[in-house]
Amino acid sequence: MSIPPWRSLLALEILFVLTWNSGFIGAEYGLPYAGAFTLLLWRYLLLTGLIAAVLAVRGRLRWPGAPAASLAALVGVLAHGGWLGCVLLALQLGAPAGMIALVTALQPLLTGAFSGPVVGEPTSGRQWAGLVLGFLGVVIAVGARLVGEEEVPTVAYLLPFLSVLAITAASLIQRRMERSSSVHRLPVDLAMFFQSGATAIAMVIPALMVEGLATDWTGPFMATMAWLVLVVSLGSYGLMWVLIARSDATRVASLFYLSPPVTMVMAWLAFGDTVTPTDILGLAVAAIGVALVHTAKRH
Repeated sequence: MSIPPWRSLLALEILFVLTWNSGFIGAEYGLPYAGAFTLLLWRYLLLTGLIAAVLAVRGRLRWPGAPAASLAALVGVLAHGGWLGCVLLALQLGAPAGMIALVTALQPLLTGAFSGPVVGEPTSGRQWAGLVLGFLGVVIAVGARLVGEEEVPTVAYLLPFLSVLAITAASLIQRRMERSSSVHRLPVDLAMFFQSGATAIAMVIPALMVEGLATDWTGPFMATMAWLVLVVSLGSYGLMWVLIARSDATRVASLFYLSPPVTMVMAWLAFGDTVTPTDILGLAVAAIGVALVHTAKRH
């Protein structure tokens, strides 16, 4: 008996949420051994080499032309370099992993605002209601956290907002290519090769100039790197591009509202981070918002 398409999509979404948010915890584990830019450089050098090897074995490693390669590189630098660079710097400055997840959960609201004019997928009234509720849920939790985390510099809370801009732009560019069946659209594996390669190149100068490539190659760091490359970069990012190809941008973006509960539970298990009553209240409101977005009729 075949699996209904909606169940298959739901399974992919659940797997995406779990693997995506494990990246916050993996990054926090890895930062004591390397700076943010150096960590990203090693991560994406390894990822590029791995994808290149797989593509070569399958006879799929090819040059798709400058326009297609450039678009994939732009999406990669935004979705990987811009998004992760800001997140890692925020972690490095002392912002809690759960807090960063709360801030970056604002992405759905921005995606909903631009999905219509950029992609041609206008956000319905029901979806807007869900996005606003999700936003309010994040504001409840973030507002309380900002008061209670005075020792963390303000810039640590501003950086995640920049990461939101980067990942939103990347998602909308990719979804526009998928929706228009652009000739510059690449298969997921080949696109990820150019995305990761461009991200590695973008990290070279800051990793050298700011951090001197200082790295403590210990067992825990290498284990963390393996998780970040295989599970987060290959797994969650691959799933994100598959979901963007199959769903409207607002639906996919709404999954970011689920980042806070998943990440806070993971941070509690891994680091003993606390979960406050305002976190629970905010997340309950956000969960209702996600449900509204996912039950809205597609255009």
